[in-house]
Amino acid sequence: MFKISKEVRTGILAIIALVIVIGGYNYLKGKNLLDKNRNFYALYDNVEGLTPGANVTINGLTVGKVISIKFADKTGMLKVHFDVVSDFEFSNKSIAKVYGIGFISGKNLAIVPSYEGELAKDGDFLTSEIENGIMELVTERLEPLQAVIESAVNDTDSLVKSVNNVLDKDSQRNLKDAIANFSIVSRELKTTSRSMNELLADNKEKFNGTITNFEEVSSNFAKISDSLSQVEIGTLISNIENLVSDFEGIANNLKSGEGTVGKLLQDDQVYVNLERTTKQMELLMEDMRLNPKRYVHFSLFGKKPKEYIPPKDSLR
Repeated sequence: MFKISKEVRTGILAIIALVIVIGGYNYLKGKNLLDKNRNFYALYDNVEGLTPGANVTINGLTVGKVISIKFADKTGMLKVHFDVVSDFEFSNKSIAKVYGIGFISGKNLAIVPSYEGELAKDGDFLTSEIENGIMELVTERLEPLQAVIESAVNDTDSLVKSVNNVLDKDSQRNLKDAIANFSIVSRELKTTSRSMNELLADNKEKFNGTITNFEEVSSNFAKISDSLSQVEIGTLISNIENLVSDFEGIANNLKSGEGTVGKLLQDDQVYVNLERTTKQMELLMEDMRLNPKRYVHFSLFGKKPKEYIPPKDSLR
């Protein structure tokens, strides 16, 4: 039987222990030596708190771990080494984006896959990108608000200074007097209001009667309005138009000299004849007054009347 020396056993145990330590260290770092994985790299100006052991995801699914983060050169660029255990294929134009998953959980690395170009292979560098986290978004939203608040504070400060400059001792005294006068006016208005309430209470019945009378007048007016609305306005207007037309005809006849009245107004001869007739009637009445015996013959004893002598002023 082959006998293993104590030194060999010790060496074998040391090798096994070393393998276990290396495997455990890599496992704690997120690297599984038994898995077939692909290694990729990306360069960043700032990794925003990304640490080794952070998850590498594709569409939210964990497909690997961040292996290490080291300075790439003297300019401060950081080289992030990460692996992808999944056999999911994507092109070398895909993006390695650092993103935050919460206030406490830190940062992860997401691969935004692209399917154009050559397939990514072990050792390729992917395009780097950093997504704004919650704090960055909050800061971005708060910066304009901060500017607005600062402007408002400055305006308020300027307003307070202006008010202090305006409200000198005399202005403050005038303001106090105005407030005191306002208080007096308020008390007087209160007294006036109380008096009005008492007046209304004392004359409530009279006011009610007045309102009742007003309602009756309004009702009567409504009835008159209804009666007027029932009048045939069209017929009334037509009758008025006919009446106006008749008056216009009469006026035209008078103007043109038609009819007796028209001739009387327009014909001078009619006027002359009428004037002569009137004159003759006046003379006749005067002659009858002066010589009644010429027209009335009455004799109680049958005496003959005197011979009629025509007057000298008789009309020819």
